[in-house]
Parts: sequence; structure tokens; C-alpha cells
Amino acid sequence: MKGEKSIAGFSKLSKRGKLKWIVENFFKDPELVMHELKSYWLPDEQQKILDGFSENTITNFHLPFGVAPNFLINGKTYCVPMVIEESSVVAAASSAAKYWQSRGGFQAEVIDTIKVGQIHFWYQGDASQLQLQMPKIKQVLVEKVRDLCLAMEKRGGGVVDIELKSLAPQIPNGHQLFVTFRTADSMGANFINTVLEKMAIEFVRFCQEDEALRKAEVEILMSILSNHTPECRVRVEVSCPVDSLSAPGQDLSNAAFAHRLYTAVQIALEDPFRAATHNKGIFNGIDAVVLATGNDFRAVEAAGHTYAARDGQYRSLSYCSIEDDQFRFGLEIPLALGTVGGLTNLHPMARRSLEMLENPNAEELAAITAAVGLAQNFAALRSLVTVGIQQGHMKMHLSNILQRLEATEKEIAQALLYFRDKAVSQQAVREYLRLVRSPQT
Repeated sequence: MKGEKSIAGFSKLSKRGKLKWIVENFFKDPELVMHELKSYWLPDEQQKILDGFSENTITNFHLPFGVAPNFLINGKTYCVPMVIEESSVVAAASSAAKYWQSRGGFQAEVIDTIKVGQIHFWYQGDASQLQLQMPKIKQVLVEKVRDLCLAMEKRGGGVVDIELKSLAPQIPNGHQLFVTFRTADSMGANFINTVLEKMAIEFVRFCQEDEALRKAEVEILMSILSNHTPECRVRVEVSCPVDSLSAPGQDLSNAAFAHRLYTAVQIALEDPFRAATHNKGIFNGIDAVVLATGNDFRAVEAAGHTYAARDGQYRSLSYCSIEDDQFRFGLEIPLALGTVGGLTNLHPMARRSLEMLENPNAEELAAITAAVGLAQNFAALRSLVTVGIQQGHMKMHLSNILQRLEATEKEIAQALLYFRDKAVSQQAVREYLRLVRSPQT
């Protein structure tokens, strides 16, 4: 290591200048690392697009772009793009899609598309006076942001409603304007925040000019969308007669297999420790599609986990029932996604992902994404309650282990055959390579 670990004006350096300072101050072999990081740069025009997405970029971080075919959703078959680095996720989703394709596929329904924004403020006066003025406040604020909403309204979106909510006594004199929106095919974050900030200015002006309100002080704290969108939900289900279920690699009756799946979901509904891992598996599928289509997976996760705890305890997002010999497995989750605006239009691979899905609107994309989440959940539970999760996962992980241990192409091919009917672990693979590399073997 050499040089200084802090720097003034880093953001003003060129991309090469940033990279040069990084490698010279934080790596033992600057020349090697410089060459390696530059090798991930794209041709100029493509790289310029990616660099525009963030700040202080020095290179690109690549993730695998895979596809899961055979997703039959509402009678239409999709090949779904998935961006994820975790072994076995795409394979599991594909397997579950094929499994349910012959059993009627996935039935999905978008319940609503309402999104939420909040203007938080302090009001020192009588809150009942504010409440009395709310019809007029709503009318004025909607009119004042009309210019910002024209394009969105033409696409079927815009401001839906404005409510006054009190945060007292926890926040003394604290209130919020709770604003609901529809944003058509865009995720709408920038639109919502822009509208909220203008509303906040006009709200203060209204309070200062209104005869009943101007005697009390009003002060805006912040105006921001909420990622908790409990009304912007999708429900997706699969179902079939219990007799049509089949368990992999186990001497289980169809009824016993159905009961095991049902019980696994009930445990995740009651036990937060299990629910956390259960829902993480759902997001393995959902996040992969959200990333592939240029949407905000962090917002999606925040909404989903908040919804999972809506009754005060963190629970499973999926549900299961067995009635009249009919097995039913479903998922209900908030999904605020977009197919226009943001990275969905700017990122070249996001554009290709949407094209692969035949350019869905936002509601169709939400249905597809939820179906992949449910498929992933089913695949994980099917393994857990039968052969165990590690058998399939470690088989997929075998290639990663072999690469880490610097196996040759010939050794990889041999190892894939050798471990076809054997348990995979880091130690087992290491011992196998030691043996095949030994001259005595």
C-alpha cells in the first residue's frame, strides 16, 4: 500500500483518474488491478450510458442474466429474464414453471395500483380547523399541481386522494397529508416526489392566506413517497387436485406430499424465524425479475417485508389450503413496478428483458414477477419437505466450488459425473480433486 487514503475533489477526477488513484492507494499490484478493472468496461457509447446511472464509477460489476422458460400465466406462456448470482434459483424457478404448466399454470390478478406519498408537517394550531378545511385544501392542491400531472393523467394516472392524518401524541403537533396516486406504467417515484414538493409549498401558502388557519404556524418537515404500498398488490395462485401432485425422489403419497407443503407454509405463517427465510426465497425469484427489468428491487423488498408484518408479526407472504381434495397455493404481495421511465428505458438489457416478455404493461409485469416469486417458493418448499434443500443447491453450486479450486475443464467434466449420485460439499470436492491429481490414482 502507498499514498494517501483520503482525497479532496475525487468526484472531479476523470474516470481514469479515479481508477488510477484507487488502485495506487488500495491494491498491492496496481498495474494488474488497473488492467483487470478496465477489462470490464464496455465500448464507449454503452459505457457512457451505464456511467450515467451512478456516481464515481470506475468499472462495471457483472451479474449473470438467465432465463426461466415455460411460465404459463393467465393462459399466456412467457420466457422470463432473471438476473441473480445465487446458484439454483433460475433452475428452481424453471422447474416449478414446467411443473405447473401441465397443471393449469399460474392465475394472477392485480388487485389495485394505488401508490402513496406523504407531506409531514408541524401545525401549532387547532387540528380540527385543518380537518374542516380539508375539502378546500384538497381542491386547491390538486389544481395547483395540475400542470405536473397532465401527462400522467393522459395515461390514466394522477392524484387519487388527499387525507389529513395526525401523528399526535407521539409526534407533538405532528401531521401529514397522506396523498395517493396512480402512475400508469411508470414506477412513478420521481413524479410522486415532484408533485409532493410542489403541494407542500402550496399547502403552506394556503394556510398563510386562509382566515381560519393563518393564526397558527405551519412548518413542512419533509415530502416523500412511501415504499409501503399495501393497496398496490398482486395475487397469484396455482391449484390442482391433490391426486395430481407428485413428490420428487420420495416414497410419499400425493396426499402426504400436499400435507407436508401445507404444514411448511403454516409454520412460516406462525414462526418469524422460518418466515424470514421463507420470504427470502420468494424474493430470490422476484428480485431477479425486478433487476432484469430495471426496476427498484430495494423498494420492492421494503414493501414486501412491511406487508409481511402488517398485523404486528412477521409472517409468510404465501398461503396454502387443501379443501375438497383441491390443493391451492398462492402469494399476495405489493409490487410497484414500471415498464416506462427510469432504467427500464435507459438500460439496454432492461429494454431487452421487456422485449423478451413482449413489452408488458406495468400490471402484466407485476403478475409475471409475482408468479416467479411463487414458483421459487414452491420449488424451495418441494425440496425442503422431500429430498432436502442442499441436494439440488449443492449440485448447482458444484461448478462454483470447482472454479474456486482452479479445476481444469477436464477435471470439471469428470467431477460432474462423479458427484452425480453423491453429496456435494467443499471438503468432498477438495478431497476428490486431491485424489484425481495424485500420480498414484
